[in-house]
Order: sequence, then C-alpha cells, then structure tokens
Amino acid sequence: MTIKNFLFTSESVTEGHPDKICDQISDAILDVFLTKDPTARVAAETMATTGMVMVAGEISSSCYVDIPSVVRDTIKKIGYKGEEGGGFDYKTCAVLTTIDEQSTDIASGVNKALEKRIEASNITNSETQDIGAGDQGIMFGYACKETKEFMPLPISLAHKLAKKLSEVRKEKLVDYLRPDGKTQVTVEYKDGKPYRIDTIIISTQHEPEINGNSDNSFIQKTIEADIKKYVIDEVFKSEEIKPDNKTKYFINPSGRFVIGGPQGDAGLTGRKIIVDTYGGYSRHGGGAFSGKDPTKVDRSAAYAARWVAKNIVASNLAEKCEIELAYAIGMAKPVSVHINTFETGIMPDEKLSEIIYKNIDLSPSAIIKRFKLRELPALNGGKFYQKLAAYGHMGRSDFFVPWEETDLTDTLKKLAGEIVQTI
Repeated sequence: MTIKNFLFTSESVTEGHPDKICDQISDAILDVFLTKDPTARVAAETMATTGMVMVAGEISSSCYVDIPSVVRDTIKKIGYKGEEGGGFDYKTCAVLTTIDEQSTDIASGVNKALEKRIEASNITNSETQDIGAGDQGIMFGYACKETKEFMPLPISLAHKLAKKLSEVRKEKLVDYLRPDGKTQVTVEYKDGKPYRIDTIIISTQHEPEINGNSDNSFIQKTIEADIKKYVIDEVFKSEEIKPDNKTKYFINPSGRFVIGGPQGDAGLTGRKIIVDTYGGYSRHGGGAFSGKDPTKVDRSAAYAARWVAKNIVASNLAEKCEIELAYAIGMAKPVSVHINTFETGIMPDEKLSEIIYKNIDLSPSAIIKRFKLRELPALNGGKFYQKLAAYGHMGRSDFFVPWEETDLTDTLKKLAGEIVQTI
C-alpha cells in the first residue's frame, strides 16, 4: 500500500564543503583534459585535508595538463584564501599527484565492445555500438512533476538555498560568511503531493567575529537574522509553496562554526552522490560522477537515465518515473532496462520498459554522441563538468545541460500510442 501522507527530507551542500571541493577539482581536471583531448580517458580522484590536496587515479591522454595549477585555481575560485577564507589556502596547501595510465585490460574492452568482438553478433550499427561500457554497474534516473524542473521538491529547495548561501557570501551581502555550508529541507506531503514546508536547516561557516563582536550569543542571533533575510526569504519569493507559521528553522544549530572546509573535515571525491542526484527520493546505483570521462557509464548512463525519465514524465506518460539501467564492462547495450512509474503510468511498466529498450539506443557511444559529452567542456569555455559538481547534476536550469532537454517527447508519444492501442 502506497503511503500518501509523510515527511521527506533532502540536503545539499555549498561549493566550499570539503567533499564538494574534491568533486570540483576532479571535474576541473576532466574539463581541461577533454578540452585539449576529447578522447582522453580520465578517472581522477581527489582527497583534501588540512593543508593538503592529493589527486590520484588513471589518466590516458595525448596532452599534458598542469594538475597542481588546476587544483589551486579551483580552490581559489571557491574562496579558500588563508584566514580570509577559513584557514585553508590555495597558495600554500601542498598538492600531491599520483597518476597512472588506464589499465590496458579495461581499455581493450572499452575501445571495442564485446558485441563487436563476436562474429555472430546481431548488432549492425557500427557507428553507435563501437565502444563498450567502462565498467559494470547499475544507474538510476528519476523525474516527477513536483517542480518545473521535474525534480523532487526537497532536493530542489535544498540546492537553491545552498546556492543562494554561496551567492550572498561571494557578493558580500553577508560579509562574514566563509565557504563551507549545508542546507536541509523537510517537505510535508499530503495525498502524495508536496503540501507545506515543515523544516529548514542551514549551517554556515563564519568569521570568528562579526562587526568586531566575538560574543557567541550575538553572533548566533546575527547569523539567524541575516540568513533568514538574505537566503531563505529570497529563495522562497519565487516558490509556490512557502514556509508558514509552523515551519521550523534551525540555523547553525550546533552553534559556533568557524573551523570548516578541509581544515575541519577531510574531503573525498564521490562522497555526495545523493546530493548530486535526487536527494534520496529515488534509488541510486552507488556510482559517483565527478572526475570520470564519459566512457564511464556511472556518469553517462546516469545522465541518459535522467533524460529518459524526464521525457516520459514530460510526455504525460506518467506522473513520476524511475528507470534503472544495468551494464556489463566491455559491452555496449545495457543488459537490462527497468521502469517504475509508481502506478501513475498510462500503460503497464513492462510495456514502457520494452519501448525504451527496443527503440532508444542507450549504448555508451550513442549517449556520448547524443549529449556531446566529449565536446561539452570546449563548447563551454573549458568549464562544464566542474559547474555540475556543485548544486546537483540533475534538474539544472542555470546553464544548458543536454540531458535536461525534452526532445524525446514526440517519439515517446508516438510509440506509446501504438502500444496503448494494442492493450
């Protein structure tokens, strides 16, 4: 039995969160490599802690990239500039690199799909079935009608609050803020639909003194008032569902938050995969995105899954849709496609799964080509994946993201119409 009335919570983090610093560094490295060499194979992992950043992984490319410079430039733009930025410093931190080439065993399977290596293969489309998946695994995509971006409302609001928190810091509207921060929103659902805002939580790093005053009580009250005015109120000006007189607010509930970023907690690439996707509202296959080139289906197939799910909902074939794709390393076609519309679809889910599996090419090559995943950094001035590495990879409307396009709707409506007539 489906639960209709419930509370659901999602969180986001700012670009200065230690894990998000690492995601942005890994994707900044990817951006530079793909700009110089679109065929580069990149798997860059980053770790950050007090006074140090380490980049490790496997990279195969025909070009050279000054990785330490990319690391420092990324940290600088986030805002960590010594004591001014919260104790971590882009100029003085140590940058260690340990990079190997991609395994030749993996490369041989990726460069030519298993289907291409079997003479009896029935696959004939050599243009799109030429490379195999860079790894085995499962990827999920999701979409619903809760927001204009077809995203769940809790994660949509958490991202907006986190982004606004960074904006007011960078614009110095609140000049005592530091880069690290977290947001969290609890939405009350009634009859399965968002009804009201139950709880808003924001934790933000700050200077040890505000207006020359170091009294903790004064600092706490000032932060609460400023965050409410410049962040929360501004975000909800354009939202249909707004906080009410019963909404609970917790702003810096732990109290003092001066030490943050890598000085307060070590950061790692890929440790915010729920923030990157649907805020826990949909299932997740477990694979991270940042630092991985498009042959890694952890990334490219997750984008394709979001695209398919969003187009299904945008086509009014369902109110909400979750799709699972599964791949085998070295194989082009997914080994399975599973769709769940949570009893909101106009046809049985197995029929919709069949439509997608038979008619939509979800091989790595097709996905890379459709979304121009290798060319996107060069088409965006050398920075694309890094921009995705904070405030979510799905539902973005602040810049062009190809898997957010609803260009599949006419095809899906036609295919679905043919199936519905036979049911």
